[in-house]
Amino acid sequence: MAKNLVIVESPAKAKTISRFLGKDFLVESCYGHIRDLSKNELGVDVEKGFEPKYIIPADKRKVVTQLKKSLKDAEWVWLATDEDREGEAISWHLVKALNIDESKVKRIVFHEITKPAILAAIENPRQIDVNLVDAQQARRVLDRLVGYEISPVLWKKVKPALSAGRVQSVAVRLIVERESEIRSFIAESSFRVTGNFITEGDVIVEAELSKRLQEKEEALQFLNNCRQAGFSISAVSKKPSERNPAPPFTTSTLQQEASRKLGYSVSKTMMVAQQLYESGYITYMRTDSVNLSTLALGMVKKVVGELFGENYIKTRQYTTKSKSAQEAHEAIRPTFPETKSIEGDPSQKKLYELIWKRTIASQMSSAKIEKTTVDIDISNSPLKFIARGEVVIFDGFLKVYSESSDNEDDNSHGPVLPPLQNGMALTRKEIFAVERYTQPPPRYTEASLVKKLEELGIGRPSTYAPTISTIQKREYVVRENRAGEERNYTEISLVKEVVKEKVKTEKFGYEKGKLFPTDIGTIVNNFLLEHFENVIDYHFTANVEKEFDDIAHGNKVWNGMIREFYKPFISQVNNTLETSKKHSGEKLLGQDPVTGKNVYAKIGRYGPIVQIGETSDEEKPRFAGMGKGQSLDDITLEQAMELFRLPKSLGFFEEAEVTVAIGRFGPYVRHMNKFYSLPKDQDVFHVTLDQAVVIIREKREKDQSKIIREFEGKKKFQVLRGRYGPYITDGKNNYRIPKNIVPEELTLEDCIKIAGDSKDKKGRRK
Repeated sequence: MAKNLVIVESPAKAKTISRFLGKDFLVESCYGHIRDLSKNELGVDVEKGFEPKYIIPADKRKVVTQLKKSLKDAEWVWLATDEDREGEAISWHLVKALNIDESKVKRIVFHEITKPAILAAIENPRQIDVNLVDAQQARRVLDRLVGYEISPVLWKKVKPALSAGRVQSVAVRLIVERESEIRSFIAESSFRVTGNFITEGDVIVEAELSKRLQEKEEALQFLNNCRQAGFSISAVSKKPSERNPAPPFTTSTLQQEASRKLGYSVSKTMMVAQQLYESGYITYMRTDSVNLSTLALGMVKKVVGELFGENYIKTRQYTTKSKSAQEAHEAIRPTFPETKSIEGDPSQKKLYELIWKRTIASQMSSAKIEKTTVDIDISNSPLKFIARGEVVIFDGFLKVYSESSDNEDDNSHGPVLPPLQNGMALTRKEIFAVERYTQPPPRYTEASLVKKLEELGIGRPSTYAPTISTIQKREYVVRENRAGEERNYTEISLVKEVVKEKVKTEKFGYEKGKLFPTDIGTIVNNFLLEHFENVIDYHFTANVEKEFDDIAHGNKVWNGMIREFYKPFISQVNNTLETSKKHSGEKLLGQDPVTGKNVYAKIGRYGPIVQIGETSDEEKPRFAGMGKGQSLDDITLEQAMELFRLPKSLGFFEEAEVTVAIGRFGPYVRHMNKFYSLPKDQDVFHVTLDQAVVIIREKREKDQSKIIREFEGKKKFQVLRGRYGPYITDGKNNYRIPKNIVPEELTLEDCIKIAGDSKDKKGRRK
């Protein structure tokens, strides 16, 4: 056996590191945390200084047994987990769970998985940093206390099976408040006037009026005046300027740019970045530093010189603005900048290329730009047309990379203008006054939400992705596309000597990959704001992060910080349980035209519903589930009454009735006691019999293609193709097919035996 046991988090990382170490080193993976707080209880001993009660989860016992076996012959144990707080805590848990003699432990850290970095780490081991461990423990314990104590309040006062989280609830609050801003926004229109003018050399100059005109009459008057007006250039100003490259990537800027340029979700970006890191292609991907090491600066400088020439080199050392930046990490960069492309799947190649370009561009010369502004006088008006343009004199870093913007309408660079001089007369070609509407604040994308959380000082590089995944899994927030609406706008044109007015139609409000709060997310947020505003306060959450930093630097005792928070918090929880009323977001819509009973919209056990009648009445109330896209905030009485007309009969197919309705999992077609989901773009109220028959037939064909074999017996057994491979089903339970059996060769007896063996195993486990 090897004298040295190296423990890392993942098999991929273990595989990469083992290439750099000799036969005296055995590299094994612990697959992340091997201890955690129990899921079945609070897991924190409040009376004993908030001492965590750690357990080894069932799925990690096998890993622990294997590591203990490898430990027996090892003289030294090298803990090579990640270099952040989470990695430090994993190392500490390994020592405790495996009962390792601390005199044998060597903690090593590195921010890139390359041979020089690994060997340098081996040469410079250290002890486990207990301050970093305590900072991680403080976060884990505080989050457990908040979630464990507030969640039961939500079960009793809002709806069963809900949960709350310290950072997640703040993220939901941001999304709910933005939605509220959008709903209350009133669009105002004005007229944007643009003109095309011809120079003496027959070149067209595009310009925009210096102010927006508020009323249609004003725009009409202005265009009519322009028929007799002369146009001439009154000022030409040229200003040289520079555009500097963006710094190398941090975790949040990588997430934002991968979203804008590649369309990746935050969780996908982190998953792919983790793969690149563990394969040795990039430095550590959880960092809030923009710093590059001296060695990296030298390597990048050499690459820029070789690829583009000396005049493209400009070495820069960026500094992190955030005072709360965690450990002294490097920015995310390629481990070997001379490697322009890598082997891997398309996602890995694209993300690596993005990181490579951003890193290389950060060490390149600024782009030299000449910006031109031209004032065009109107002979019979004090207003002016303004033409703007720019010319790139020297491309510099733009040769490699240009940062994207969250503003989809960002067109700040302008066209290239022809040579123009003061006093030059221009000929009017055409002028347009187009009605334009003010825009509401944009909804958050995953990436822009990360940016906002970072600006507020909420969360850290390791928390952004799990926070955003959690609020979607809990169905407080959905990420989706939404079709826009249509509206009319007026366009007034002056072409030759004729002023014309047209009414045109445009689409607005189309959303792609945006975050929307669900009804239950809004109700939970409103309840928490009413009763626990201090806990989901932006400043409180940011201040807690600073306290974690103080603990990490050894300036604060972790359980003292928890104690200060817990005493007033638990009083608040108890007071809310005792005094607050049940809160279901109930909203009175009006009265049923037939019975005169009240009609409500509210949250039911399985989501938003409408109700006719009172729960206290002798006659039970009637309920109906809301449809896709309907919400408590905007459903009307008429829409609610329409829901009670479901299920609706569409007619007969194959001598059996076809109906449509809305169920727990959305709108569906029912035929012969079988259910067929309606496509997302299909309106349950307007679906026809012909459309329903197409849905039924398509589902039948799809199901038939899944069938490998079928058997009739006491139970009907089927061998089906599934998402994860072939399996057996008896209609109620599914059973795995042993690897040594060919699915196409299964008999009825084989299926019965496999089902029986599977049930026996389940019984023994119980």
